[in-house]
Amino acid sequence: MQKVAIDEVDNQVSPLGVHSVRRPVSAVLGTDHVAMNYFELEPGESFSGGLHTHHDQEELFYVEEGTATFEVGIDREEVTVEAGEVIRFEPGEYQTGVNRSEETVVGWALGAPGAQHDWDELRSMVDCRECGEETPHETGLTDGGRFAFTCTDCGTSFTI
Repeated sequence: MQKVAIDEVDNQVSPLGVHSVRRPVSAVLGTDHVAMNYFELEPGESFSGGLHTHHDQEELFYVEEGTATFEVGIDREEVTVEAGEVIRFEPGEYQTGVNRSEETVVGWALGAPGAQHDWDELRSMVDCRECGEETPHETGLTDGGRFAFTCTDCGTSFTI
């Protein structure tokens, strides 16, 4: 049995700087089969930083306070998720969630199976520096904690 108070979980934000509060609860609890992250998003902040998909994981987002807007699919259909609501994304479904309101969003991201991403199974929609348009990119993490992207159309790679 493991127990932790959310305020005791260290804040570990994305290297992209897209949110100011992200507490990886599953890391502290030592989970193997589920990922659980607590977020506080100020206006303009996001859960992930961009449209992406996990081919190896389904994700659920629960909005505890405020209103989050999710862009879903390559066509970026907008879906609003209010306090007390949950949205689910199946493996392979592109999504990103942002706070477009003027109030703080408090929310939870849950993923299964696994608390760690298989980076070979993650794709992000990114503006390709060679193709000149938004294309799917293989997504990885460098040893230095930076994101590495490779365009699946032309093979151009870069890190941020």
